[in-house]
Amino acid sequence: MKSQTILMKPKSGRVVELVRRGVLSTLGKFMLAAATLVAAMLVFTLSPVSGARGPDTDQQDDSESRVQQGLAIAPVPLDLQGKNRALVGLGSYLVNAQGDCAACHTDVAPAFLLGGNPYLGQPEMIDPARYLIGGRQFGVPGVGPRSRNLTPDPVTGLPAGYTFEEFLHVMRTGEDLKHLPPFFPSAQLDLLLNPMPWPGFSKFTDRDIRAIYEYLRAIPSRSPGSGFPQ
Repeated sequence: MKSQTILMKPKSGRVVELVRRGVLSTLGKFMLAAATLVAAMLVFTLSPVSGARGPDTDQQDDSESRVQQGLAIAPVPLDLQGKNRALVGLGSYLVNAQGDCAACHTDVAPAFLLGGNPYLGQPEMIDPARYLIGGRQFGVPGVGPRSRNLTPDPVTGLPAGYTFEEFLHVMRTGEDLKHLPPFFPSAQLDLLLNPMPWPGFSKFTDRDIRAIYEYLRAIPSRSPGSGFPQ
């Protein structure tokens, strides 16, 4: 039998033709089969699995669940007109579920309606008329801090009377831009006192702080007679 000299052209069709004609060597056939198997395994490995959940999907679901929970637990009617619903919902979650801001930003403790104190085994009912209006005194007046009214200014609609830039500055630095007594540690460096946990809030993301601000924009305003401009 005459020996055949095979010239391999750089075309996959030529290789298949040689295999079909039985000209390709046994070793060549084995290498081709192995390469085909490896390629198939790579395609299977890299292909998305139906129903598989990635970290981005879980994060989106978690964020949406916080928004839904925040909207569900808001103890006062919310004005969502012209506002970002997702930010308002997230802000409510941060204010009501995580921060429990009403515990301090209510004129007199507790912040609950009569018969709505969960610490007494009663179904929780926050008093909407006093919700976040501030005015609670901690310690001796003039020495200890007094909680501020966080509801929107009845004239400007700004939460606590702050623009977002001012609100962000206060949350990041603790500086009392209203310069209300007591002045601590000095009149020049006037910081909000404990129990206002601004060092913790300062670590929040800009989006979280924006969400808190948007939620406070959405709650009912309280008239000057109920705590403004504190």
